[in-house]
Amino acid sequence: MESPRNLQGDLESMRVFYRSGESKEVSWRKSQLKGLLSFLEENEVDIMMALKQDLGKHYAEAFRDEVGTLIKSLNLALKSLKKWMSPKKAKLPAIALLSTAELVPEPLGLVLIFSSWNFPFGVSLEPLIGALAAGNTVVLKPSELAPTCSSLLANTMPTYLDGIGVKVIQGGPDVGEQLLQERWDKIFFTGSPRVARIVMSAAAKYLTPVVLELGGKCPAVFDSLSCSWDREAAVKRILVGKFGTCAGQACITIDYILVERKFLSTVVDLMKVITRKMFGENPRESNCMARIVNKQHFLRLKNLIEDPMVKSSIVYGGKTDEENLFIEPTILVDPPLESAIMTEEIFGPLLPIITLEKIEESVEFIKLRPKPLALYVFTKSKTLERRIISETCSGSVTINDAIIQVLFDISEHFIVFDYTNIN
Repeated sequence: MESPRNLQGDLESMRVFYRSGESKEVSWRKSQLKGLLSFLEENEVDIMMALKQDLGKHYAEAFRDEVGTLIKSLNLALKSLKKWMSPKKAKLPAIALLSTAELVPEPLGLVLIFSSWNFPFGVSLEPLIGALAAGNTVVLKPSELAPTCSSLLANTMPTYLDGIGVKVIQGGPDVGEQLLQERWDKIFFTGSPRVARIVMSAAAKYLTPVVLELGGKCPAVFDSLSCSWDREAAVKRILVGKFGTCAGQACITIDYILVERKFLSTVVDLMKVITRKMFGENPRESNCMARIVNKQHFLRLKNLIEDPMVKSSIVYGGKTDEENLFIEPTILVDPPLESAIMTEEIFGPLLPIITLEKIEESVEFIKLRPKPLALYVFTKSKTLERRIISETCSGSVTINDAIIQVLFDISEHFIVFDYTNIN
C-alpha cells in the first residue's frame, strides 16, 4: 500500500520512470497486463469474499460483473496490444503527392484513476487495463466506501505489478483532495456529479484532460403489446437489470419503467411472480441480492419510499432492514413525477412504473428529461425502435435486453444491440 505522505516524491519517481521510455515498451505493457490477469486468477476467492463483505454480492453476480468481464478485457488487450500500438497510415490531400503520413499512438504520461464503491474491482481495473496497455504510469485511488476491496487492491495487487509504474493509494476525501492538487496527464473519475465538479475544477488548473463516468436516470420502455410474444422473458431481463446489478446501485441500472396503462395490471402481476421466483419470499435470507453499501445510502433510499406522496404507490415489497442494510425489491406505480424518487437517481432496489396512455408517448417523456446514460427498449415494433433511436439521445440504447451492453467492447459513443429472439 502506498501512503500519500510521500506523494510528491513518489509521483516524481513515476514521471522519471515514464520519461525513461520503459513503460512504452511492449514487453512492459504485456508484463503489467499479465500481472493483472494473474492477480484475478490467483485471488479469485479473496476477491469474491471481499465483494461479499463490502456489498453482499453473490458469487455469480460478482463473477459476471467484475472478475469475468475483467478477464475478458485483459485477454482482449493482450491479444490486440501490438495492433493498438501500430502506426496507422493517414490520408493526405492530393496536393501532398509523394508524401506520406502516419498516426502514431502515444501514451499521455502519468494517469490518475478514481474508482467507485459499487464495482470496486471492475471500475478500478477496467480503466487501469486501458492506461497500462497504452503505456502510461498510473495511480489508482479506490473508494474508501468498499474498504475490504480497497485493502485487497492496495495490499495484494501491487505484488503483481511494477511498483514504480503503478501505485495504489487508499484514503478518504482528504486524500482525494491531496491527489487533485498534483499535476496529471489524465484523470479518470467514476462517481457523483457533485464530486465530478470538484475533479474538473482541479483539472482545469493544468488543462488536464478528464474522463467522467457518471450516472443518471435510465428508463426502460416496455411495449407490452408487441412484447406479448414473450413478456415473461422481457420482465426477467428488466428485473435482473434492476435488482440483479448490485441491488440497483449501478449507474446503468434501470431506474424506472414506462408502460401503457391498459397493460399495467398484467405487467405488475408478472413482475410480482417473477421477483418471488428470483429472490424468494424473503429476499434477505436468500443471499442472492446485494445489500446497500452503508447507512447513509440506506437512509436516503428509505426516505425516498417513506415520502407520504410516494408510500401509497408501493405495490410490492417496501420492507427495510437497517441493521443488515437491506432493502427488498420494491415496485411502485405512478409515484408523483415531482417527487425525489422520480427526479433524483435512485441507486437502489426501488423500481417505479410510470403509466402512459400510448407507448409512443415514451419518446416525448424521455426527451423532456436529462439524457440517460443507458436506455432500454423492449419492443418488437421496428417503428417504435427507430423513433427512440432517432429522436432521443442517451449514452447507449439496448433493444430487448438490459445491462448486456457492458459485456461488449464498446468503441462508439452510441451503440444499439437488437435481441429480438429473447427466449
